[in-house]
Amino acid sequence: MHNKKKILEKTLIYLVYVLISLFFISPVLWTLSISLRPLREVYKYPPKLFPSKIIFDNYIRVLHTSLLGRYLMNSLIIVLLTILGTLVLSVPASYVLSRIRHRAKGTIMISILVFQMISPLIIAIPIYGYFEKLHLLNTFTGVIIAYIAIQLPFVTWLMKGYFDTIPLSIEEAAMIDGCSRFQTLRKIILPLSLPGIATATIFTAIQSWGQFIIPFVLLSDSRYFPISLGLYQYQAGKEAITTHLIASASIISIIPVVIGFLILQKFIVKSLTRGAIKG
Repeated sequence: MHNKKKILEKTLIYLVYVLISLFFISPVLWTLSISLRPLREVYKYPPKLFPSKIIFDNYIRVLHTSLLGRYLMNSLIIVLLTILGTLVLSVPASYVLSRIRHRAKGTIMISILVFQMISPLIIAIPIYGYFEKLHLLNTFTGVIIAYIAIQLPFVTWLMKGYFDTIPLSIEEAAMIDGCSRFQTLRKIILPLSLPGIATATIFTAIQSWGQFIIPFVLLSDSRYFPISLGLYQYQAGKEAITTHLIASASIISIIPVVIGFLILQKFIVKSLTRGAIKG
């Protein structure tokens, strides 16, 4: 009886997982389906998930008639530098917040969480005014700084929680062996924190890759457009119905994120199964 109850609970849990997965995957599947069919089938009724004939002409046309390659490269540059800048700033800050014992620590953590709740839509216009005075409009630098500021609170909170799981005894042993605080962080704590860093990297990459409001406000020169703004620009320049082409461009735009996620996911699993403490 007890085993049947456990089996039923697990079945219900996995059923919920499947339903949630379908909720998020179904729009992607429909977009993929639309991208693989000719225009005459896009609005065919009744709609069918699987096209009658799969074609790749839409992808070829998009790659030849748009600046999608440049937009992807721009996004790649912006996202990689955003990840680097966010980790460089958040790791020391989260490590200090994890290790210090101060009565203002709780207030600081709540303040960080409050900043995380602020929408980019709210700060976009004030940022525009500041960046105009600093001559950072229409530059990668301005967009990257804004992205880092947006991602920093959550990543700091995330890494602080991960540092809390690392026993203090490991640091104490390293310091007894003659390591300074910085050496302990660099040689001991960071290697043990690789799964947390990988998680922060995934989060920062996904959030930055899909960011639209900030580049829309800060950029007007198409040479610097990321892929999110590039897709908007591609659709805005069309007079005819191009749903199938937009679908193809959208699928192309998410491929780098999916590949990066799969690579880092394997890295996280490998790091977790290896274990933080040996012996």
